[in-house]
Amino acid sequence: MDQNIDTSAIPWHPAFVQAVKLELEQYSDMLEFQSEFPLTAEPLKIDMVVIKKASERAIEKNFARIFRKVNVLEYKSPDDYFSVHDFYKALAYTYLYAALNRNFIKDMTLTIVETRYPRELLKYLEEDEGRRVEETSPGVYVISGYLAAIQIIECKKLPLSENLWFKGLTKDLNKTAADAILEASRKEGRRTALSAYLYALINANLKTMQEVLEMADEALPFDALMEELGLAAKWQERGVAEGIAIGKARGETIGEARGEARGEARGKAIGEENAWRKVLDLMKQGYTVEQLEQMAPGP
Repeated sequence: MDQNIDTSAIPWHPAFVQAVKLELEQYSDMLEFQSEFPLTAEPLKIDMVVIKKASERAIEKNFARIFRKVNVLEYKSPDDYFSVHDFYKALAYTYLYAALNRNFIKDMTLTIVETRYPRELLKYLEEDEGRRVEETSPGVYVISGYLAAIQIIECKKLPLSENLWFKGLTKDLNKTAADAILEASRKEGRRTALSAYLYALINANLKTMQEVLEMADEALPFDALMEELGLAAKWQERGVAEGIAIGKARGETIGEARGEARGEARGKAIGEENAWRKVLDLMKQGYTVEQLEQMAPGP
């Protein structure tokens, strides 16, 4: 993990939603994705609901093989984990969704996604509740004994070849995975659409991402990636404007036209250099992509 990076405020949940959509991209015609589904008028929300439309087509994706008509997904960021009580809450959400939306619980699944191996939770389910736990594929643990089909996903153990986007939901991204994710995001101009996912990944793995970008066959400077994602340009305008204003003020203070010109040039350079850093700082504070776009100045 990169040093001196506060990952507690990184917006992991929007990144998770985009990762799920990417993992199931080839089945998008038969699935409907609903993020932060509101259960009631009170602030009770499911992280994600995936509706399987009327279709006999099977889903061969490792974590989606158990999918039924309505599929509830609950996620914990790399700094968090699912306790026994968190599990009960997710299960209660699943039953509440069934009750409020007139679904049969046998037509539903619950998928719990976290980074680490859920040792204590699995131990409790096996020893205290007598549930059967089967690892059906690396990192996918199916829990038997409930009316709803239930599974727990350990992202860290998932194979990179099959779950590229889930593998990016970590603070310990290795260079192989980072390079594969950047390469895949480059295809078909995906990067702008994946802004939430890439911002979380970059913030949590700043050093690794910088090194991978520098070593790539087609080197892409880090600030160039920020520009490609769509926010750097707006923030660069603000940085340049602030830099120019400072430079002009300094030039006027010393009363020399040369000082003003130098100040303007220097201010512009500083503004361009630090614009993307402003975006990263604000992301660390918990600002979303939408909030940053609203805060950035217009043309």
